[in-house]
Amino acid sequence: MKVKAAIATGQLQPLVIDEVDLDGPREGEVLIEIKSAGLCHTDQMLIDGSRDWPDYPVILGHEGAGIVREVGPGVDRLKPGDAVIPLAMPECGECPPCRSDKSNLCDHYFKPNPRKPFSWKGRPVASFISLGTFAQFVTVRAFQVARIRDDAPLDQVCCMGCAGITGIGAALNTAKVAPGSSVAVFGLGGIGLNVIDGARLAGARTIIGIDTNPDKQGPARKAGMTHFLDARDYRGDSVVEAIHKITGGGADYAFECVGHPVLAQQAVDSTRMGWGMAVMLGIMPGAVTDTIPIRPRSVQAGRWVTGSYLGNVKSLSQFPQLVDWYVDGKLTQDNLISHRIGLEQINEGFDLLKSGQARRVVIDF
Repeated sequence: MKVKAAIATGQLQPLVIDEVDLDGPREGEVLIEIKSAGLCHTDQMLIDGSRDWPDYPVILGHEGAGIVREVGPGVDRLKPGDAVIPLAMPECGECPPCRSDKSNLCDHYFKPNPRKPFSWKGRPVASFISLGTFAQFVTVRAFQVARIRDDAPLDQVCCMGCAGITGIGAALNTAKVAPGSSVAVFGLGGIGLNVIDGARLAGARTIIGIDTNPDKQGPARKAGMTHFLDARDYRGDSVVEAIHKITGGGADYAFECVGHPVLAQQAVDSTRMGWGMAVMLGIMPGAVTDTIPIRPRSVQAGRWVTGSYLGNVKSLSQFPQLVDWYVDGKLTQDNLISHRIGLEQINEGFDLLKSGQARRVVIDF
């Protein structure tokens, strides 16, 4: 079938909107009509020169929500008409991480999928993380597709497959934020706002947001932020000192949601000596080869530093509960989306995201 998609042809090139050919589902696959898709900084890094990608052209997009239209042989968990969210992280249910309650990092995530359902101008086209949600339809492996409740508004929950699962999961699953605790969130974009949502759900008493854009203060307060620090008002580590002053010695938990080495160090130092935990969420340029300079004394003082990938949430068995929470009024996803565009405006949407003006930009098909 022919579908319209946004195609990345290389770094520092605008995305091309064009028709592509899409194969139907084979064994273990499903065809999904994408209703809405979110723009993420991780996609942006593959077009702004900050992250290498070996396989152009590629259809980007890993946040989205839609309806199953067709299922391939061997798929009995999903059926046509199901409301679903495709996810970057599979859950095969068979590998050691899937059988464990310690991790969501399914082994299949690290095994390249040779299948390329998309083709453009007669040649196969890659789909980012085997998804490619910047297209009207996608063909995806069933173990990357979470079925959600039918009454969930797809145009609102479409960002939960990355920003939502990462931020909320990092607070609840990775850090296990304790009731009455203090939290510092560096960066109030899509992930940061969801961290705040998760910290509020966990019962944190003090939630400090740090950002260079004061316009993000309002949405962050709606999500549960109690204090805002405009990073432009602080020099060097003075923002760390401000967090220590507010919390009386350092935050119990800090989350780096931007992807910047300086903020990583500040996040560590902003936590309390003895038990503070800093969680690294932002994807940094050169994440595969570069290093983060963290002062040994910061860790030797009893702090914990950890990462979190998609919030340590299992994609199929645990993720649908987040959608339930949203529909039941426990989450503020309505507050997350700041701009809505059509597919033809996707380049302008990425400009908004890069400028810092947008919290989350959503394509409505």
